[in-house]
Amino acid sequence: MNKEIFSIKTRQAFDDVCMGIFRHQAIHCAVYRKYLSLIQVDPETIQRPEAIPCLPIDFFKNHRIITGAEPPQQVFTSSGTTGTAQSKHYVVDAAVYEYSFRTAFNQFYGNPADMAILALLPSYSEREGSSLIYMVDDLIRQSQYPQSGYFLYNHDELYDSLRELKATATPTLLIGVTYALLDFVENHVIDFPALQVMETGGMKGRRREMIREEVHERLCQGFHVAEIHSEYGMTELLSQAYSTGGGRFRCPPWMQIHIRDTNDPFDRLPINRTGAINVVDLANIHSCTFIATQDLGRKHSDGSFEVLGRFDQSDIRGCNLLVQ
Repeated sequence: MNKEIFSIKTRQAFDDVCMGIFRHQAIHCAVYRKYLSLIQVDPETIQRPEAIPCLPIDFFKNHRIITGAEPPQQVFTSSGTTGTAQSKHYVVDAAVYEYSFRTAFNQFYGNPADMAILALLPSYSEREGSSLIYMVDDLIRQSQYPQSGYFLYNHDELYDSLRELKATATPTLLIGVTYALLDFVENHVIDFPALQVMETGGMKGRRREMIREEVHERLCQGFHVAEIHSEYGMTELLSQAYSTGGGRFRCPPWMQIHIRDTNDPFDRLPINRTGAINVVDLANIHSCTFIATQDLGRKHSDGSFEVLGRFDQSDIRGCNLLVQ
């Protein structure tokens, strides 16, 4: 099945694999099976992917969501906020996650061996169980450049590394949590137009919330780049979508985004309508592939999507939750 997931090239291939996974998880994922029963959905009546119900993402906070009986190799946890429960993603086969993020990264950015990869991710580096750190660790290991690594709060060292990489015309990617990137450019300005800056994670309660345009404008000025890249991922997923500018995200072939009505969770909205984001992540073959997030968004006719904010009263959490 893993080979089928990551070799998808057509809509029909996606739909076929999607339906196969649904049939499997409706039986072998106890939590999803129970959820389908509670909402009175008979899996046998589901004949097309559009009709598959999505599991509310909050279930990852209070339930052990595993398809099958294999024990997990890895448990990823969300950062959460004070007084809120953490989401936990029990990963039965870590190799699936590795193949997913490596393949997607190569699709959007090329071979990580051919670039310096710098990480400014203090909120993630300082705790255990971050799926983002697991991914960035792997990408940094693949890079052939000695400057690659984490910088935490040592912004002067990061600034010196960026200047060195600019001077040697080294292809460079800087991945940073949004508030830390803003902190950096408040005290350091570098003219590095070829630099790729990828923001992820939001403010984490460290700074006031800002609209995406304001954040990107400040970062563009601070690094003298034309666009700011973004990553859309979360603890509950084993795949990521990427934006290479303008806040428009695109998915790898084994991941799809759909928009649901905020008042009717089983009603899917058409293109260009704002609603809540549902994610179908086929890489979640050993947990639950069909997830109803608490993010608000809009899908466009070219297949790209935007993240527009969060449901009221939802936990503030990472991965591009800038309200606009």
